[in-house]
Formats: sequence, C-alpha cells, structure tokens
Amino acid sequence: QVQLVESGGGLVQPGGSLRLSCAASRSIVNLNAMGWYRQAPGKQRELVARITSGGIINAADSAKGRFTISRDNAKNTVYLQMNSLKPEDTAVYSCNAARVDTIGNILYEYWGQGTQVTVSS
Repeated sequence: QVQLVESGGGLVQPGGSLRLSCAASRSIVNLNAMGWYRQAPGKQRELVARITSGGIINAADSAKGRFTISRDNAKNTVYLQMNSLKPEDTAVYSCNAARVDTIGNILYEYWGQGTQVTVSS
C-alpha cells in the first residue's frame, strides 16, 4: 500500500504560478508511472501530465509549455510546476501512481485525496 498526499494548491490570479507536490508514504521506485490528473465540477477527470520511471513525459495539450512534471525518487515525491495559470485550470488536482505491465495494462494504482487549485481574479 502507498499513501499519496498532495499539497501546494490554493487560490492564484490568472498568470500566476503554483507548485504541487505529491509525497508518497514509501519508495516509488517500483511504480512505473506517476502523474497528475484534474477534475473540475461537472466534468470528467482528465490527465494533466504523467512521467514514467524512465523519465518519459506525457502531457495534455493544455498543459504543454506551461506545466512541468518532475519525479524525485530519493524524496518519494512528484511535482507539478504550473505557470501561466488560466481560469480554466481551476480544478481538484489529484496525484496518481501506477504499476503497469509491458503493454500498458494497469496492475495496481493509488490516488491521493486531491488538492484544490483555483485561478481567479
């Protein structure tokens, strides 16, 4: 079992920045992929950015050029640096950690409780 705890959310003005952190309760070295997802009220959850154990990053088009995901195995932590925030970025951001097989099937996964990001004037 792995517990994931997100932090760093809050209220920011458009154009501002936030850095989200996802701290795992134990080593994440055997988790193939960790990522950030978000869900706005009335909308389905969507991928923001994901990073594999090999350092491969997959990001949503809306995040490319503005958001940066990074993974620090030594600290059991994944970060999401968000710059140039827009009102449409407002959502609950949740951390996900997954173990997948060689063809991409999810063997098991964990979710954090989420952290609220609100972008408004």
